[in-house]
Amino acid sequence: MRIRWHGHACFEVDGSVKVVTDPHDGKSLGIAPPNVKADLVLVSHDHFDHNCARLVQGEDSSIITKPVMTVEKGVRIEGITADHDSDGGAKRGHITLFKFELDGTSFCHLGDLGHRLDDSQVDEISPVDFLFVPVGDVFTIGPEAAKDVIARIAPKVAIPMHYRVPGLGLAIQPVQNFLKVCDQKQIVRVGNEVEFTREDLPETGTEIWLFSK
Repeated sequence: MRIRWHGHACFEVDGSVKVVTDPHDGKSLGIAPPNVKADLVLVSHDHFDHNCARLVQGEDSSIITKPVMTVEKGVRIEGITADHDSDGGAKRGHITLFKFELDGTSFCHLGDLGHRLDDSQVDEISPVDFLFVPVGDVFTIGPEAAKDVIARIAPKVAIPMHYRVPGLGLAIQPVQNFLKVCDQKQIVRVGNEVEFTREDLPETGTEIWLFSK
């Protein structure tokens, strides 16, 4: 299998089908647009930097935007309702956390999560192999809350996202602020994309795979 980062919260998970999460259009953010055609598109919420499904959809793509439980293109999907802020969604509304299983590997994308998860949400997500977690603060949880979420869910691999990179037109924190609160032994730098098998995942503990453009 392969994971490729298209910037911000947009990832491509490529196995027997190609899943793309939270596609952006690039130019609205000041970064390159995603260059991929997906079989399945998961959109956590309807904000401009997460909802550009038209850019990545193919002729027969399925697009999921709601907290449903379904199977699409052979991918088992569970949508879990959460909030875009720490005030129950009063400031920025609600989002959908998507947990999905592809080729025997489980993933959960936390979108623009704006609060620490409650026990029921943790139970719905766990266990999971890969956790995509925002770390940039301001519009999402920040470094300390992200560290707490990772510790409570305990994925095999945590992937930070939604942080400041060169050219990005959002005033959010760089990933270095998150890395400072992590155990440095956990961090694995993987570049823009990584191919893996289940044998590559840690048997115990959590690795933090840091992608870069």
